[in-house]
Amino acid sequence: MRILLLANQPERTTRLKMFEGTLTALGYEVIVPSFGTKNWIKIVGLAKKVAKDSKADVVHVFNVPDIIYHDFAQHRGDFFKKFIYDYRSPWGLELQQTFGPLGRIFGEHFEQNLAMSADAITTVNTPLREKVMSYVSDTNVHIIPNYPLRSFSAKAEENLPREETRRKPIIFIGRVCVQEGIRKLLEIARSIPDQEFWIVGGGPFVRWHLWRMTPNVKYLGWQPHDRVASLVKKASLCLIPREDSIITPFSTDKSVWKLNEYLNMGKLVIASGIIQEQPRKNLIIVKSSELKDTIVEHLDDKPQRLMESDYRYWDSNTRDIREVYESLA
Repeated sequence: MRILLLANQPERTTRLKMFEGTLTALGYEVIVPSFGTKNWIKIVGLAKKVAKDSKADVVHVFNVPDIIYHDFAQHRGDFFKKFIYDYRSPWGLELQQTFGPLGRIFGEHFEQNLAMSADAITTVNTPLREKVMSYVSDTNVHIIPNYPLRSFSAKAEENLPREETRRKPIIFIGRVCVQEGIRKLLEIARSIPDQEFWIVGGGPFVRWHLWRMTPNVKYLGWQPHDRVASLVKKASLCLIPREDSIITPFSTDKSVWKLNEYLNMGKLVIASGIIQEQPRKNLIIVKSSELKDTIVEHLDDKPQRLMESDYRYWDSNTRDIREVYESLA
């Protein structure tokens, strides 16, 4: 079976790359194009050319923004045989946060279009499964959680910052932006001046967000994945400081990459702006308004010891991913 995986930037989409690794290991021929542009109109044209030339058996589209591939399924039968829609984020709700109710109507129109066009749907957690099922009546929807590779926690090198503090730092890893909670993080750091915070990540507006950061905040910039593991190992606890929003009910412990990387390394995680689907050791979820007090309360806590059953790894998805594709054969 020949499979074409598509996204806005396919070569840089983490979930797509994880699927690529599993599908390749299962013996499928996998095609992941690189478009060399961020222009949506150009991406559409290039993707259609790749689909036409590859004659794939299956095209698997990973959503956001859904408008790019909204009519791609119309080429089924000519360029490819089957179409899978990966619903990894509620684009309509994301647009509502910026553009109001009209943004939601616009985004969910394209979500519904893709869902109704799909031969199968994959998604990351139960709330998103329920949401996408509201668009369809008889399409199979498969949950494939965002769990990390086993190799991540084994990459904790001892190549660490030289600074030593009496108390280990609190670490935040991710995009430095409002959506990921950078304002809340800086607010908390300002209110706990004797606690060191590390920020690891990048984004186009880093300078804008961090120009007023306090001396107890260290910005370490973007780091390679191997380096990230070693930084997490050095931290006292890991922080996900998202604000509560209309997205919160659709963001869970099954869908947040960093949360599962932190937990697999045996770290204490304090998070806001998400909900919990499964009992997880060392995970504390609170409202964003309670984040600071919760951090202070647990600053000196030690994480619980993990048993084998407490870990969540991507390879546990292998059987389900195989079933998705075999159902289309």
